[in-house]
Amino acid sequence: MAGSRRRRGGRERSPQQGAQFLPLADATLSTREVTIVKRTSKNACHASGSTSSTSSGPHVCADLLDSLLHEIIILINSFHDFLAFIGTCRSWRASVSSFPSVYTFSFPPLHLETDGPYFHPHSRGIKPLLLSNCKWQLTDPSKKNLSLRRSVHQNTPDTMHYLGCSFGYLIFTYEEHCLLVDAYTGAKVKPPKLPCDIRIGWFSGIGILTAPFSSPSSRLLLFSKASMFEWKVGTDSWSEYPLNLGRERVHQIVLFKGYIYVIDVLMRLHTIQLTPQFSIQEVNIMWESLRALPLNPWLVVCSDMLLMVELSYSKVSSGELDGYSRIFEVFRLDLSVEPAKWVKMEKLENQALFVSYDKRNPAFCCMNPERWGGKSNYIYVARLFDDLDETWTAVELDQPVPNHNTCHNRMYSFSFPPDYSQIGSLWLFPSLVYGGSQ
Repeated sequence: MAGSRRRRGGRERSPQQGAQFLPLADATLSTREVTIVKRTSKNACHASGSTSSTSSGPHVCADLLDSLLHEIIILINSFHDFLAFIGTCRSWRASVSSFPSVYTFSFPPLHLETDGPYFHPHSRGIKPLLLSNCKWQLTDPSKKNLSLRRSVHQNTPDTMHYLGCSFGYLIFTYEEHCLLVDAYTGAKVKPPKLPCDIRIGWFSGIGILTAPFSSPSSRLLLFSKASMFEWKVGTDSWSEYPLNLGRERVHQIVLFKGYIYVIDVLMRLHTIQLTPQFSIQEVNIMWESLRALPLNPWLVVCSDMLLMVELSYSKVSSGELDGYSRIFEVFRLDLSVEPAKWVKMEKLENQALFVSYDKRNPAFCCMNPERWGGKSNYIYVARLFDDLDETWTAVELDQPVPNHNTCHNRMYSFSFPPDYSQIGSLWLFPSLVYGGSQ
């Protein structure tokens, strides 16, 4: 199932303009979107596009309990509708901060695709990118005629290495410099300078926020082969902790049930705790329960489950011809037994997963995707094929991947050295979805 054909042309807006979704053709709708942003800043208490009346005053909308507003959030089917919700009034917007988890949203993440010519991974060597040339487009899978173009506001230094995306922020470093860029607004945050000569971004760097940037408990974690560097947001220094992973590169990081789960290139799973003091511990897993050891999996948090998604090979028979096909398989981590084990899932039930080949980028689970036109039991992969117009593809679980040339081979981000020269095609929820500022 093809996901999206990238549209050519369209009017580009500067990063300084309001952070609203713009249709590429419908000027009338773009005016309404500007209104949504203005109403947010003016604390207007009526939904976008609705007609004001005496029954829509602050006394009606502002006094609703958060528990009721959370029930409304669960029913939202698109990011576009989410913007209308938070633009209703201040109390509705504030209710997002207390929403239990982004993983229970019923609308899909946005798709980020960089502008400019596309290069195969590993085709240009390890080169830092120039942020002055870094532009991207955000698209809502549920409303494909709406998109938003963004770029990084003027920055010094201009040369940076990309370390990943977390809670709506793109993470960059270069030498002792670190930079966070809000993917939705283009606004940037400069943490304090890193310790000199650590060169996180050259071969092994990956970064993640432990909570939304606006949260008082938020920390930025950067991983090299030897150490983890921690910045408590709002402070003026970094702390360094040894990882003791045998200098193996960190493959992916996810947050699950109060722990930081880290998987390295040897497929060893570890948990990290920051409080009351730093500790790292390997999770004892019985791999014998799997048909084959995973080579390049994704970790995906899905409600109260930690899933592992693997693009594997499976033998298929078609008449007199035998061969192999690539399929997506999903496993659930069972921590109720010792050692823990991965249990194969035959169905995703009413859920869909969103992944991108670069494991430094987040992966997501979406409930009831039929509400926005998606499909349950499908995996939405950002840029699966070489087709330059195909920005994402949906593949059913345990079904053969269509016979196209994949954009990246199965060893993407597992190869050495990994490709840190560009931002790949990825999925994200903007920071304001987590209660951040717009």
